[in-house]
Amino acid sequence: MSTNNRFFDDMSKLMTNAMGVAQGAKGEAENAMKSWVDRWLADRDFVTREEFDAVRDMAIKARTENAELKARLDKLETKSQG
Repeated sequence: MSTNNRFFDDMSKLMTNAMGVAQGAKGEAENAMKSWVDRWLADRDFVTREEFDAVRDMAIKARTENAELKARLDKLETKSQG
């Protein structure tokens, strides 16, 4: 009976160690994949969200200024014709 308990104890330790190794391998695989994705994205020259937002804000401001200048120009042209 004692040998059965020892067998199960040894199997339990083996399984516990195997789970630890599997979790470590999972962590290593996740880190390797994340590093690969980060390198791949960096090589593509994608813009960051902050850069995109800054350019979008500049475009909105430029469109607004253009609309205001067009309105002023139209008003001046109307005055000079009338």
